Amino acid sequence: MSADLEKIAVFASGSGTDFQSVIDANKKDPFCEIRYLIASKAGIGAVERAEREGIEARVFSSKDFSSLDVLYTELEKLLKDAGVKYVVLAGWLKIIPSRFVKAFEDRMINIHPSLIPSFCGEGFYGLRVHEAAINYGVKVSGCTVHFVDETPDGGAIIAQRAVEVFPSDTPEELSRRILKEEHELLPFCVRKLCEGKLKKDGRKVTLID
Repeated sequence: MSADLEKIAVFASGSGTDFQSVIDANKKDPFCEIRYLIASKAGIGAVERAEREGIEARVFSSKDFSSLDVLYTELEKLLKDAGVKYVVLAGWLKIIPSRFVKAFEDRMINIHPSLIPSFCGEGFYGLRVHEAAINYGVKVSGCTVHFVDETPDGGAIIAQRAVEVFPSDTPEELSRRILKEEHELLPFCVRKLCEGKLKKDGRKVTLID
């Protein structure tokens, strides 16, 4: 891996399909060094993907630490000691304390499976998001990549993709279609971030060609 590529850490709590999308895009045309996969528990699909790809995986499970503050203090030290510049949340379900957010201010992004500000925030994750969208009767949903701040899913929006919601949709069906868009949008945004092609001014983010 080229020495001039920025180092990133990807955080995941599940199967890791969004993580895989970054891996695959980076293989085709490198834009970063994936230094770590940070997992919220052992045995998840994301860890298996990291092992297959030769990416170092570290598990930061709540049961192994006396508090979330201790967990994130250790995690921050690990990342900084390794020279990690950017953090990518790809299905990370742990609460992130404000201290950690500040440590990576404007250098941490997240992908969420709705068009923020709809169906987001505390309690909206996984199929719950799609179930809520369907039950509300929206005609369009999608995915959003945004900067992370102290408010869950409240940071400045980087990019979004829209997906039509059909009357016959189940949460699983809608999730599958949105995931296809996530797998294109997240690597695109990670590339822009690592190449310094995101200009943030308050809540407004401009993508530079």
